[in-house]
Amino acid sequence: MNSHSNMHSTVHSLSGEMPQFFLGLFFILALVFYILAVVLSNKRYQPWPVKRTILWLFGVLFAAASLLGPLAERAHTNFTAHMVGHLLLGMLAPLLMALASPMALLLRTLPVAKARNLTRLLKSWPSRMYTHPVIASLLNIGGLWLLYTTPLYSLMHESMWIYVIIHFHIFVAGYLFTVSMIYIDPVSHRTPFLYRAIVLTIALAGHGILSKYIYAHPPVGVPQYQAELGSMLMYYGGDVIDCAIIFMLCLQWYRSTRPRATVSANSTAN
Repeated sequence: MNSHSNMHSTVHSLSGEMPQFFLGLFFILALVFYILAVVLSNKRYQPWPVKRTILWLFGVLFAAASLLGPLAERAHTNFTAHMVGHLLLGMLAPLLMALASPMALLLRTLPVAKARNLTRLLKSWPSRMYTHPVIASLLNIGGLWLLYTTPLYSLMHESMWIYVIIHFHIFVAGYLFTVSMIYIDPVSHRTPFLYRAIVLTIALAGHGILSKYIYAHPPVGVPQYQAELGSMLMYYGGDVIDCAIIFMLCLQWYRSTRPRATVSANSTAN
């Protein structure tokens, strides 16, 4: 309990200062640049879908809410609040922002030469590696196991830079995981639906097992009752967002088979 109190006192000095501002600024700029890209794109092409802009807006708001304001302040000393922030920053915000198709918007907005450079970058081996379902799952779920089963969770609240790096990783890993499972933006290296479904199932099982592990073995400095509430929130709240990913993956899979069925039916009729 003494170590927990010491951690809280250290955290209190950090709360509300540079770490939250640094991370929050990233998402504020992301919103500004997205809206600017929409304005520029609409001058040359058909209007960008409003629903995608709304998805990006809410994704940014949820991410910012986990880093700035009352929730972020409370998350420093309350594991349940921290877990709410994890769901917003690492799962819900990446899903909404992926559905906003930012790469497609960027390709529409950039000059032709720069758009071609971006396309080459998206086809490069680092891009192919980090958006591969297995690698993205290891970065996402594996990173969470490392955070909650080692002293890293406690260290995060003692070092400003560790705090920034971990929260940035949580968002980026969540985004890469999402775009590796459901293809909204243009993708040059698609993996089969069955392959993604298998990897997704294993990844979700790893997320669920981790939440149960946290329930029985709280991270360093976290009271048992907070760990129990936080782990249940992680388990059931994560399931809601996971169901959305599963639904969209299955919907894309279904739609990909419809043209074949139609062609087959027409050939049979002829």
